[in-house]
Amino acid sequence: MATDSWVNETLYPDWGQRFRVVRELARVQSDFQDIMVFESASHGRVMLLDGVTQITEGDEFVYQEMLTHVPLLAHGEAKRVLIIGAGDGGVLRRVLQHRGVERAVMVEIDGEVIRLAKEFLPGIGGDAWHDPRAEVIVGDGIDYVRRAEPASFDVVIVDSTDPIGVGEVLFTDEFYAGCARLLTPRGLVVNQCGVPFMQSDELRETSVRRGKSFPDVWAYVAAVPTYVGGFMTLGWAAKDGAARLADVATIRTRAEAAGILGATRYWTPEIHVGAFNLPPYIAEALPKA
Repeated sequence: MATDSWVNETLYPDWGQRFRVVRELARVQSDFQDIMVFESASHGRVMLLDGVTQITEGDEFVYQEMLTHVPLLAHGEAKRVLIIGAGDGGVLRRVLQHRGVERAVMVEIDGEVIRLAKEFLPGIGGDAWHDPRAEVIVGDGIDYVRRAEPASFDVVIVDSTDPIGVGEVLFTDEFYAGCARLLTPRGLVVNQCGVPFMQSDELRETSVRRGKSFPDVWAYVAAVPTYVGGFMTLGWAAKDGAARLADVATIRTRAEAAGILGATRYWTPEIHVGAFNLPPYIAEALPKA
């Protein structure tokens, strides 16, 4: 692709963003989706799936840190973590930064996402692909959840596309019920729920579904520049409501023990606790207590 060409994101029909493309690196039609990786003028390398921004080198740390460190530190004793999606490897890398994690299973349906991330976005996954604690499976996440042994994981992290196309099955009653079954008694699941200013129905509908299987349903927020429209919400569903009420001192102590305190660019103990305090326009999409 020639210098000074532009790529327009296609997530919303009436509003969007565009990137100036310095160089196209890959364009692949996999069995599941159209994948494009390019060098941008402003955000480093970028991956689009079906025309929608998935990750950029420039701000990936915001999303990945909040999707990973919040659930693991809220739990406090997570040893076994299941990751659904997250084919770029960033969540896997950050899960494995936690000293207490003994096993991390990542299930990504599209092997081409993994291949292209390793080739063109190697800094995102880093050495996580070769960590002996990691098991990377190219397969169907919902099928893995169906077959997993009860109480076999402490935390489930779902990093999927929006609930259309290949990601749709990861927002169903069946999926959340399966997560509840495979989680230990204090287990919890988090998942991306879109930008509520533009996608409030996504948070509202998935919260209702999660509430059928978990007693504590909420959300927390992160400001990711390339997920345009204001705060992104990360859905939260836990068996133990006390997990999201841990105070700053507790989270700081856990982060120090885990080995991540001072090693982040967005997440801090204060941001962790504050992220659960939602603006009213977001909280109104959640089930009433």
